[in-house]
Amino acid sequence: MPPPNKKRAPSQPAPVRPAARQQLPGASIQAEFVQMVEDFNDKSQEWRRLFSELLGTFFLVLVAAGGGMMGQAFPDTVSRTAAVTAPALMVLGVILFMGKVSGAHLNPAVSIAFALRADFPWARVPGYIVVQLVGATLAAWFLQAVIGVSASYGSNVPAPGYSNFLAFVMETVLTFGLVSVILGTASGAQNLGVIGALGVGGYIALAGLWGSPISGASMNPARTFGPTLVGMDFGAYWVYVAGPIAGAVIAVGAAFVLRGPGGGRSGSAAAQGALFTEVARPGS
Repeated sequence: MPPPNKKRAPSQPAPVRPAARQQLPGASIQAEFVQMVEDFNDKSQEWRRLFSELLGTFFLVLVAAGGGMMGQAFPDTVSRTAAVTAPALMVLGVILFMGKVSGAHLNPAVSIAFALRADFPWARVPGYIVVQLVGATLAAWFLQAVIGVSASYGSNVPAPGYSNFLAFVMETVLTFGLVSVILGTASGAQNLGVIGALGVGGYIALAGLWGSPISGASMNPARTFGPTLVGMDFGAYWVYVAGPIAGAVIAVGAAFVLRGPGGGRSGSAAAQGALFTEVARPGS
């Protein structure tokens, strides 16, 4: 018998492909740049953190050194109270507007303290310190060029009649308190988020009000470095490096006694910002 006839299904027409759109010259480069900027989890975004630290330190030194320099250029216009309160308010503002990007250290002593607590990778510390020093120097140069007085008037030096050692002790104690506040408000047990900026800014103002007559209450090697470099007066600069670093180390030891080891998610997020946070101890 002849095989039965089978009906064939009608063939489907081939899909029509849309014509490929021509890319304008430079469009692919622009798309890659937009993708890079939008990808907050890319490790190559370290430049964003570094720029954030440079910009934040620039603003801090602009206010901190600017008070003394403005007071020299315009006598009896900037009181000591205003000169020590303005940097505190600037730090508060900087933490609020860019703390999620880089952690808003603005201070080599703070970067070292976070690294000692295992909240911040040691590999990032040199880059942070370099851009903090650069930001401070740019601010001092700007102030000297605009105000027209030496940047040394915006630096920190021990008060007349007080030795460099006493100024060192004062900077150590003041920085011990500052870093303790920073580490405490960033910890998992007392994580206050952006509200921690109020604690940090409040402490800076309080420390300046009572401690600035002896040492200037710098608590920050970068803050003193910029005006010192531009003014070319390094006579007592070691005080403002050794004191803050010693205070930061003591604060890390106190934090261990109070809360145990660092490296938890909350402290790491506060130290590093929101860009690819590396957690040393994920369970804590």
